[in-house]
Amino acid sequence: MSGHSKWATIKRKKGKLDAQRGRTFTKLIKEISIAARQGGGDPDNNPRLRSAISTAKAANMPQDNIKKAIQKGTGELPGVTYEEASYEGYGPGGVAVILEVVTDNKNRTVAEIRHLFSKYNGNLGETGCVGWMFDKRGQIMVEKSKADEDKLMEIALDAGADDLVTHDDAYEVVTSFEAFERVKSALEEQDIEFMEAQVAMIPQTTVKVEGNKAESMLKLMEALEDHDDVQNVYANFDIDDSLMEKISA
Repeated sequence: MSGHSKWATIKRKKGKLDAQRGRTFTKLIKEISIAARQGGGDPDNNPRLRSAISTAKAANMPQDNIKKAIQKGTGELPGVTYEEASYEGYGPGGVAVILEVVTDNKNRTVAEIRHLFSKYNGNLGETGCVGWMFDKRGQIMVEKSKADEDKLMEIALDAGADDLVTHDDAYEVVTSFEAFERVKSALEEQDIEFMEAQVAMIPQTTVKVEGNKAESMLKLMEALEDHDDVQNVYANFDIDDSLMEKISA
C-alpha cells in the first residue's frame, strides 16, 4: 500500500471527516458550484457534477444544500465566483506534493500555501516541477461491509477497471481516467455504495521518509488538507506503517 493510501486509511479510522463535517461540506459545495458553472446544472449531462453530487450524498449532505450549490454555480442564486488552480512543491525529504484548490482569491491562497510549505520544511515549486511523477487515475473506495470482494472485483473489471486493492477497512477500485465514469456507473447500477469516488493523481514511484522528516511530512499533509481552499492533496511519500500510526495517534 502506498504511503498516501495508508494516510487516507488512518484518517478514516480517526473519524477526521466526521469531526470536520462543516469543512467537508464547504469543500463539496465549492466542487458542486464550479462543476455546475462549467458544465451546466443537469447532472445527467455533466459527469463532473454527477460525481460531485454522488460524493456529497455519500457524506450525508442535505439535498437542499446540494440544490443551492448548483443554483449558485449556474447563476440562479447569487454567490461567490470560484477559480480552480493547482500548485506543486516538495515536502520534507524531497517528497513530491500536488495540490488542487478552489478559491475566490488566488493571491491570498498561494501566499498561505507557500507559508505552510515553509513552516514544515518544504517549499512551493514551479508549475510542472513534480506533476510528471503522477498519473491521473480513477479511485473508488468501497467499505468492506458494503460489498463482497469477489462480486465487486467481477463488476469492476468487467466495466474496465484496472485493479482492486484491499485495505484495512475498504476496497479501492483503480481505473484509468477514461474508464472512471463507466466503472462508477456499473457499481451504481448494482447498488454498491462507495465512500469516495474521484479522479486522483497517483504517484508512479514513492520516496521513503523516516524520523523527524516523516513527522514533518504528515504535519504538512494535515495542514494543507485543513486549509479551506484546498480540495485535494497528493503526495508520493512512503512512511513505515507503524511509524505512521504512531505519529498520527
